[in-house]
This record gives sequence, C-alpha cells and structure tokens, in this order.
Amino acid sequence: MDTTHTTRKSFGDRLRWMIDSLRGDIRNGTYKPGDYLPSEKTLVEQFHLSNKSVRKGLDALVGEGLIVKIDRVGSRVSEDAPGSRVSIALGCTGSIERDIALSALLDDFHLLHPAIRVRTVLVRSMSDHMSTAQEYIENGMIDAFTLNNLDFQSGIENGRTHMLDPLSPDPHAYPFAQQAFMHDGTLLARPLIFSPIVLAYNRDHFLEADAPEPDGSWTWDDAVRVAAALTEPGKRHGLYFYLLSDNRWPALLLQSGMRFDEDGAGVTDPSGSRMLDCIRLCKRLVHDRSIFPSYLSENSDDVNELFMQGKVSMILTNYMTINEFKHTGLTYDISPLPYSHEPRSLMNVIGIGVSKASKQRDAASKLADYMASPRAQRLIREKTLSLPAVKQVAESPVEPDDAINRPSRYYLFREIMSSYRLHKELGLSTGAFVALRQLLKKYWSNLIEEEELCRQLALLPGQERLPAPGPGR
Repeated sequence: MDTTHTTRKSFGDRLRWMIDSLRGDIRNGTYKPGDYLPSEKTLVEQFHLSNKSVRKGLDALVGEGLIVKIDRVGSRVSEDAPGSRVSIALGCTGSIERDIALSALLDDFHLLHPAIRVRTVLVRSMSDHMSTAQEYIENGMIDAFTLNNLDFQSGIENGRTHMLDPLSPDPHAYPFAQQAFMHDGTLLARPLIFSPIVLAYNRDHFLEADAPEPDGSWTWDDAVRVAAALTEPGKRHGLYFYLLSDNRWPALLLQSGMRFDEDGAGVTDPSGSRMLDCIRLCKRLVHDRSIFPSYLSENSDDVNELFMQGKVSMILTNYMTINEFKHTGLTYDISPLPYSHEPRSLMNVIGIGVSKASKQRDAASKLADYMASPRAQRLIREKTLSLPAVKQVAESPVEPDDAINRPSRYYLFREIMSSYRLHKELGLSTGAFVALRQLLKKYWSNLIEEEELCRQLALLPGQERLPAPGPGR
C-alpha cells in the first residue's frame, strides 16, 4: 500500500482545516479585530501540523488580509479584516442629530474603530420611550440607545433598568449629570449633554424698545412688564413658549420649592400654596394677550420659528434647542430663567445606554464610551451649542475661529448650577406626572375651576401609574 499519497492528502486536509477554522472564527467574531490567535505551538498541537506548516497557513491568512504577524508577539486579527466587521444599531430620537451632531460623531468613531459599523434606528415612541426601546431590544433591533433623565425615571419605576448594562462612573463628567442615570448606586447610562431651561431673547428688540436686557435678578413680574414694552400689536409679542412641553411647564412649578409627595414639603392642601401660585402664573402668562400670542403651536419647533422670524422677543428654551440658531444671523442672547418663589430651573440630561442583551455588547460599549469621551465631547462642543457632560470640555474657552452663532452669555450655565432640578424633584411618579399634565391642561384651558383643580391636585400622589410622558421630548 502506498502511504505517501495518503499522508500528503491528510497533511493538505489538516492545513486547509486550520486555515478554514481560523478564517471562520475571525469572520464569526470568535476572534475579534485586535485579538491574538493562539500561539504557533498551540496551533501545531491543535491541528497536528509542523511549525513550518502552521506558519504557511498563517501566511495564507496574512495574504487574505485577515491577520497581521507581529515579530516575537504573535498573529493579531486585522482591524479591517474582510468579513470581520461588527455591525451595531443605535436607537435614537429624531432630534439627536441636532443635539449632538451625531453624524460627525459616528464618522469619527468609524475612523477609530473601522471594524465596527454603526447604523442608526429611529425609536418612535408615542408614550413610554423605555417601553418602546425594550421592544426594539427584545426584537434584536438595537444594541444601544439614547434616552433622557425622564425616560430613565420611567424605566426605574416600571422595572426596565434590567435591560441596561452597568457602566463604570466617569470622574471627568459633571456629578449631577451622572446622577441623572444612577439607580441603586449603579450608573446605567452615560450622560452626553445637559441643559437648564433658560430665557432666550432678541437683542435688537430690546435695543429698539430701550428696554434693559434680562439678568439673574429677574422675577416673572419683571419679565411680564418688559414683555409688554416689547410687544407691538400686529408685529410681534414679547414672550412665548410651548407650555405643554414636558421640558417647559415643570420648570415653573419647581420654582415653588414644593413637592407633590407627602414627604418633606409635600402639597397636601394646594389651596393658598406656592405651588398653586406657580400654576396660576402659567395660566396668567399664556392668557395675557398683551404679551403672549394666541398662536396654536404644536411643539417647540413652532416657537423657534417665530423667534427666528422676529415675531416674538423672548422664549423659554435650552441649549439643545438653540442649536436651531447656530447658523443664522439672529442677534440673540440668553439669560437665567425668571423666577417666582425660588430661582430654580429644570435640567434635562441626554445619555446613552447599552443593551445587556446585545449580541455585540462589547462593540456597543465601545460606542457608549467613545461618545462620552473627551474626544467626542470636544466634537460636540465644536459642532453644536449643546453642553457636553464632561466638565473640562464644557467649560473650555471658545476657539477664535468658532463659526457658530453662540450667545455672548454662553457660559452662564456655570453660574446657575445651584438652580438645577430634575423632573423627579416634583415628587411625582412618571404616571402621576402625566396625570398632572392632563389636569393642568384642563385648568389652563378654563375647563375646570380652581376649586376642582385643588381637589384633584391633593389626590395626585395616590393616583395609579399611567403610561410615561411623551410630548415635548
């Protein structure tokens, strides 16, 4: 029997087996870009080949562009190995491009991590963003997603935080921004940007009316008085904002310094309370035709449009929303929110969470870490007016060649941090928050009297949980 042919054939089979096995493990992700293959000695033993044959097989993989041989170190999977790319999906809301210049961030991420491809998926949620995100995750549609602090609060109350991968805290991020995504001492989403609600105003209008520009001492009475002086019937109104936005009306109620729960300064009898004063203030502002237009806005986009057209002089806004003005010639500035009882402002934080169930969790974690990194945060700062969550980046000087129309008082956010409050500091579950909004809509629309309002306000903490808030995201 001629064994020479058999030996050669089995040798060729073993070599092809090694090459095919390693190639398959690289392409299916067993060995990821940057990983090292087993040592030559291990491969000799595993595939019953000689050292020379193993090197020949590795050279074949080098020729295919799958690995790189590093002298005295080993064989490493190429970052751009054909077939070795990992694809992940980032779920996000429609405004995220405006808020963080997402396209620029992903372009930069792909340069740093060529083996990871990120595609975006619009998460459309009519009510509960976290519930919708969970559906996307369970159906394998997203590996990571953006969320805000109100979404996160809803996730805690409805038991959905289990779908988020725990993350290590970042010592360089603002503590208050990280706290917005902490639960039981664990960070479950990385904060990317934040903003308080502020007052934006048209400086040309103030100059024309010879009116003093707003500052941190302004009460709502001051704002109303100056708004009346700025109003020109048939031409412009002095003040406007989309009251029903969940990032607007709570700001005024927080200025009462009170909570709706029964702990601490809870609202047990709304009649005569500072909370009722703030609710009345909202109604007084939106029904005052001498300063506030009767325009039926659908969202804050309408407010921005009127502001850019010069139809209104002052608006309630935040740093994310003023991105609409960054490439305009609008002469505007910002000021702290006028206050009633206490100088407080609502804070909104946007972050990114990683799905614990993702099949590409390592890649999704790399994306989250990148977006919260100083490099990405500097890109957000360069491309937008949004406030990065990394303190050093947010407070860095503006570059001399900055091409963005930044307000001259851009840095006022540093001076008013003591005023920042989250939605949850109203002392309401997200379900009760929705119930409150519906109740206030009736009162502000004159569909119920103040006596009925107070009766129902006193019942809020005990109301059953409803779907989490959606409008005004």
